[in-house]
Amino acid sequence: MQNFKIIIQYDGTNYHGWQIQINGRTIQGELTRVLSMLDHRSVTVHGAGRTDAGVHAEGQVANFFLDRDFQTEKLRDAINGNLDGDIRVHSVERVAEEFNARQCAKQKTYCYRIWTANVVSPFAYRYVHAFRGQLDLEAMRAAAASLIGKHDFGAFTSGESDVQDHIRTLFRLDIQQSADEVLILAEGDGFLRYMVRTIAGTLIDVARGKQTAARVSEILESRNRSRAGFCAPANGLTLVRVDY
Repeated sequence: MQNFKIIIQYDGTNYHGWQIQINGRTIQGELTRVLSMLDHRSVTVHGAGRTDAGVHAEGQVANFFLDRDFQTEKLRDAINGNLDGDIRVHSVERVAEEFNARQCAKQKTYCYRIWTANVVSPFAYRYVHAFRGQLDLEAMRAAAASLIGKHDFGAFTSGESDVQDHIRTLFRLDIQQSADEVLILAEGDGFLRYMVRTIAGTLIDVARGKQTAARVSEILESRNRSRAGFCAPANGLTLVRVDY
């Protein structure tokens, strides 16, 4: 039995997130279906992170064990040949038996994209949060600075989360502008459910003047979800990379 690591890209628009669900198509479910067919048995797929419904990925990572002996390029092509075009395995490699995509991950990078022009490009609308109006980028940057470091991010996660430990470390939270887009780049050792989207919504509130940059550190310390901003739409979020 061989352990394989894959890097996956997907447009999450038509999927109910990463994790297998009974009543909806998911990325993990599609990969499980194809791999089980190829290996003639039930295959378990371990993902680096559980992206929510509508969230995209440029560099999601997963691993699984196969009984059959595949050349890596042929396995990649066989998987892709049985998937819809909005999911693609970018690369396949053999890894040590102890490698686990989730447990071995050291850090993840997400990008939240905000489109600020009056007209959203048809080539971008699936992947951005459309926001018509001016955003104060310096205020966003000042607010973002207070979130960098090791903190309890209880104020920036879903009340439905079953995770008890809300302590995470943000290594980087950058605000950049590129043409008609404002990009929020978040890099950390792990992320809670809805964490990046809630940070994005809070920073947008700051940029609109609905909240002050100074108050964001107070929100963080409160650990109270009701004090943070709105949860920004899923389609603006992309998992960019997982580092090991």
